[in-house]
Amino acid sequence: MDRLIYTAMTGAKGTLDQQAAVSHNLANATSTGFRTEMHKLRAVEVQTDAMHTRAFTVDASVATDFSSGPMQATGRAYDVAIQGKGWLTVQMPDGTEAYTRDGSLEVSPNGILQTRSGLPVIGGGGPISLPPDSEIVIGSDGTISALQAGQGVVNAVDQLKLVNPPEATLVRGDDGLFRSSDGLPQPADEAVKTAGGYLEGSNVNVVDQMVTM
Repeated sequence: MDRLIYTAMTGAKGTLDQQAAVSHNLANATSTGFRTEMHKLRAVEVQTDAMHTRAFTVDASVATDFSSGPMQATGRAYDVAIQGKGWLTVQMPDGTEAYTRDGSLEVSPNGILQTRSGLPVIGGGGPISLPPDSEIVIGSDGTISALQAGQGVVNAVDQLKLVNPPEATLVRGDDGLFRSSDGLPQPADEAVKTAGGYLEGSNVNVVDQMVTM
């Protein structure tokens, strides 16, 4: 009887973990640049001398759906979406890099380009500093050009650090950001393109998630 209870318990735990992943996905169905979490289970046969009639459930893998979400035009100068593969780079409080597809950016009181959660966006040489009272345009290669008030000249001030590491090397953190599995910063990739004035929607398919639930 104890073995039967254990077998049932492993199945229940797997189902609960899967339901938690589905709930997390549904909660982020409208989150900018969110990537669907996929929780997979598999049955393992109990090895005994008797007839092989029992199996228990184990977590096969927790994976991520890296397919792109829909592009949404906003017309906002500080919004930027990645076109196809690639990531924006942000700086964590400990100085390490993390990667995101959420391009809804803003300027801090001290002129640093940052995410809505306050993480500095990294450019060619670190966090990007913008001139005060300026209007910016983000080019398709991530170049940030600024027009300061009272001046008629547009100057390039920095360039977003855009990376495109192999998806298999990325690990999702509890904060929703991705990091390289070895903890090392990734090199900039000039092939990554952006669209200024756009945001990428979540790639969560609500219907599929409801069916899974």
